[in-house]
Amino acid sequence: MASLGKWWARLGAVVSTVSLAVFVPVAAWASSDTGQLVVEAARGRRRGGAGLGIFGLVCCSVVVVVIVLLLVLLLRRRSGRR
Repeated sequence: MASLGKWWARLGAVVSTVSLAVFVPVAAWASSDTGQLVVEAARGRRRGGAGLGIFGLVCCSVVVVVIVLLLVLLLRRRSGRR
């Protein structure tokens, strides 16, 4: 049961670190004047298709799979030492 507590503590540390790493710069960016430029650009007509969107989705999925595989390998290696 103690290992489960350690697992949740580590997971909480990772989630809080990632959220701070993402939300602090976003909050700083949102408070600047450059936010208006992005909003105006987003309102304009979109040219092109969804090709880049699909490529982005595939790329993001590959990155997530690689991270999960690395975590699984790390956890298996650590559990084998005991």
